[in-house]
Amino acid sequence: MKNDDGITILKIGGSVITDKGKDEGTPKPEEIKRIAGEIAGSDSRLIVVHGAGSYGHPQAKRYDLNGKFDPMGSIITHLSVKDLNRLIVDALNDAGVNAIGVHPMNCIVSEDARIKDMFLEHIHTMVDNSFVPVLHGDVVMDRKLGTSVLSGDQIVPYLAHSLKAERIGIGSAENGVLDGNGRTVEEITPANFEEIKKFIGGSASTDVTGGMLGKVLELLNLSESSNTTSYIFNAGQAGNVSGFLSGKNIGTAISKAEY
Repeated sequence: MKNDDGITILKIGGSVITDKGKDEGTPKPEEIKRIAGEIAGSDSRLIVVHGAGSYGHPQAKRYDLNGKFDPMGSIITHLSVKDLNRLIVDALNDAGVNAIGVHPMNCIVSEDARIKDMFLEHIHTMVDNSFVPVLHGDVVMDRKLGTSVLSGDQIVPYLAHSLKAERIGIGSAENGVLDGNGRTVEEITPANFEEIKKFIGGSASTDVTGGMLGKVLELLNLSESSNTTSYIFNAGQAGNVSGFLSGKNIGTAISKAEY
């Protein structure tokens, strides 16, 4: 059994584990294997969420899933991100992690592209029994839109708030949030967000879920609702994932910052 500490949620961005510049799913197998090995060294009560990368964003854009209801486009995109999830889960199990894929299409209902309801009991029970649930960006059923694109960046704060997670890490392809000189911003709070916001862009490649700005906004909302600090760091740099899981605070902290 794993320890009795609080839950840790780790998100790995799609740009770290896939080539987001491709039109079709192109994984980065060596990066996936490395990250799986770093996760295997942790004894955290862990939930992993990964981005869709080139397995989801180009497909969602091709079928304009942010703009209209397209049943076949939704199915094609969902099946594609399931393929990536299987690669991640297989790599984790090969590394010795008891990983199980959890597909948001099967357990989340949104309303107007925001999570409205999520079945959480099985995820909590998995963690309590030493499994590592692995969720991902997906297409989910939507009460107003038919289906909608759901980013892993929205799943993370929802899980963190609902399950009272103690540590949240967002592994991206950057060294955190960067300022105008390319230096890592140490902390973003509601007090300095408007100043930092002008440096935060979207994604350099196809991204239908808001890029870095979307991540920061979701995590700021989480800090306001739960007083939880999250960290955005570079998961593409060897040792950073294991460092975060061992308790190291790296990258950019997103917090409420009331002292």
